[in-house]
Amino acid sequence: MEHDFTPLILDILRRHFGNLAQDMFEKSPLLQYINLKTVSATRGSKARSSFANLYAIYVLVEDYIAHDFHKKGDYSKYEGAQFSKLFKRQRELPFGSKLQNHGLNDRLNGEFRKFFPQVDAQPILRVVETRRYWINRKLISLSLGKKTFDIAQAIIEIINAYAKTKKASFASFIKTCEQLRNISKRKSDTVECFVLGLLAPNVDARIFEIVSYAILKYFYHDQTVYFGFQLDNLEKSPLILYKTGRTNANDGGIDFVMTPLGRFFQVTETLDVRKYFLDIDKIERYPITFVIKSTEPPEALLKKLREGAERQYSVRAIVKKYMACIEEVINIPILQERFRTGVIQGYLVKIINEIVRQSKIEFNYVKHDVGYDNDEE
Repeated sequence: MEHDFTPLILDILRRHFGNLAQDMFEKSPLLQYINLKTVSATRGSKARSSFANLYAIYVLVEDYIAHDFHKKGDYSKYEGAQFSKLFKRQRELPFGSKLQNHGLNDRLNGEFRKFFPQVDAQPILRVVETRRYWINRKLISLSLGKKTFDIAQAIIEIINAYAKTKKASFASFIKTCEQLRNISKRKSDTVECFVLGLLAPNVDARIFEIVSYAILKYFYHDQTVYFGFQLDNLEKSPLILYKTGRTNANDGGIDFVMTPLGRFFQVTETLDVRKYFLDIDKIERYPITFVIKSTEPPEALLKKLREGAERQYSVRAIVKKYMACIEEVINIPILQERFRTGVIQGYLVKIINEIVRQSKIEFNYVKHDVGYDNDEE
């Protein structure tokens, strides 16, 4: 598979290995895997980044190089890298501050096996009891003719180049958002088209979650409910939507929570019923609203979920109980409609501000105050 970033991979290989670059690229399963994971490099900030598994490779290869095994020594006798150091290091890398441990554990190996079932070797070797890790040297040593080549340094350069490209794409995204914020009162149609373009099935999951939050926050925020312990002493309370953590973190959290109703929202792009029921189980089968990155009607999505549940569970009572926990399904067309409602109500600038603010926090564009007041006009 070739894509826009592939020539850069080949250029890096040529700098290291000259005319052998193409042959090396074609014969290395690990380079082929990295090529697959860097397909979004030139597709802008909206495309999925896939840093988790790439950085799992990166930190192990970096450790391998740090101990000079790319030049000398018997790597088979190495005691292995400590998980805590690898985990800390991947979070120091660009866009890596909130990565979880899944890539270092089995997610990378599992995906590699899916793409290359004919390859016996897997990228990561580990001993669970000692929490020690190794990169599989079989995948970073290539034999071409009578010579063996170590591709460790080239791998580091390739992943660095990918991160640099994605960082530039995201900087461009932030710049565009800020420019649109400044012209929103004069050219609102341009800004509206931009935001609507972020609500699409192929958009990066993190961007989609951020935009969904910004839209729903201002859709609900001027709605009110009345609470109190006595009928003659009720208090008026606005609905406030809170974002509960980083996006797409796979950390078991719920994405948004609304006060004072206590509504839970989960953003997802899958129709794997096991994922939905896991989310429902996390909150003890409390009602939950799913924001789904799909253009299919909510009725069709619910039907697919029910059919998936019936295939997995033979007891109808179990299926009925889980499905009853789905309070609402919000799809892309509903988000688009609610965004247009927000625009009509005069919240376009605030929605853009929120997208910029949450994006800068999510991608560590700045470490502290991002300089936007949510209520700034």
